[in-house]
Amino acid sequence: MTESGDVDLLGALAYAELTAFLRMAEDASQLAPNLTDRAELGSLAVAEYGHFVLLRDRLAELGADPESAMAPFAEAFDSWHELTKPGDWLQALVKAYVGLGIALDFYREAARHLEPSIAPLVEEVLADQERSEFVVDRVRAALADDPTQAGRLALWARRLVGEGLSQAQQVAASRPQLAQLLADADQADIARLFAQLTEEHGKRMAALGI
Repeated sequence: MTESGDVDLLGALAYAELTAFLRMAEDASQLAPNLTDRAELGSLAVAEYGHFVLLRDRLAELGADPESAMAPFAEAFDSWHELTKPGDWLQALVKAYVGLGIALDFYREAARHLEPSIAPLVEEVLADQERSEFVVDRVRAALADDPTQAGRLALWARRLVGEGLSQAQQVAASRPQLAQLLADADQADIARLFAQLTEEHGKRMAALGI
């Protein structure tokens, strides 16, 4: 079986994708303003579920029990989703793009330290091009109609990131095997990591116009 840190990362990602599917499907059903948008976000939810299946199956191939691998991360992800439950459609879109995006950026960086045969799978499930195109189009259109929404959504995005980083710290403290994937990096690498996370977050915010 692969290293425990690798199993932790795949388990964390699998649960992240599963909860993303469930929450996107819920937001599509309850918050989408029309059937077209409901179908669009629903299709993204389906893609997230497909990613979950890939990760679950890979964990099983590696000799790990998928449920046991995901279980340590359930509380942190569930807490983040409860603390960042969107109140309207635009908040749901920003969460799907910005909130999940910065978390996936972190996991993408951690994946650089995985056993080489696992890394391509992680890259596949972390791709967010379809999510980007859909969300950017909808949020920009909404801001064109009502520019005053920008400030409210910017505050929401900061809350998403702040809550996400807080939960990530709890996970790292409780799962040292996962933290070890980055622990061998020197200070320059750590600085580069946070600079890259900040840069990518800034790009997403700029793309949305907030």
